[in-house]
Amino acid sequence: MKKHDNELIAWTNKLACGVKVIDEQHKGLVELVNEMFNHVTGNYVQERDYFNRAITEAVEYIKNHFATEEKIMLATKFEDYAEHKREHESFIIAVVKHIREYKSGKRHTLSSFTRFLRDWILSHIALVDKKYFEYLKSIAVRKDDGTLSVSLNAH
Repeated sequence: MKKHDNELIAWTNKLACGVKVIDEQHKGLVELVNEMFNHVTGNYVQERDYFNRAITEAVEYIKNHFATEEKIMLATKFEDYAEHKREHESFIIAVVKHIREYKSGKRHTLSSFTRFLRDWILSHIALVDKKYFEYLKSIAVRKDDGTLSVSLNAH
């Protein structure tokens, strides 16, 4: 993972769930926010240009990540799936609202947008994702090499 000049979010093992694909995607989200934060220059024109180039890719990455999490939750019959999916949907709606406001020149700066993303990502992983992390750990089987494995569609 690329080291940023300024990190708005630092990846730590406290954010890890132990599911490789999810941890890698969460690291990618952290990197995405840090990348955006490193384009905060105070120059409105430069920031808008970067934002307009980067935001579509960022939204696609987030949607893909949410789809991955939701697929795992459905496959493992996670009982709070519907609630978790609603959290994802409300975040997408909030991001779209922030994007519209940013593009129309209303109140948001690139700095405030990246801080919004940081706050949501950290609270979502720590509070909401933690529920399904714990669930996955409860249904996992320890393999001979000591790693945990979750059999999809087995529960």
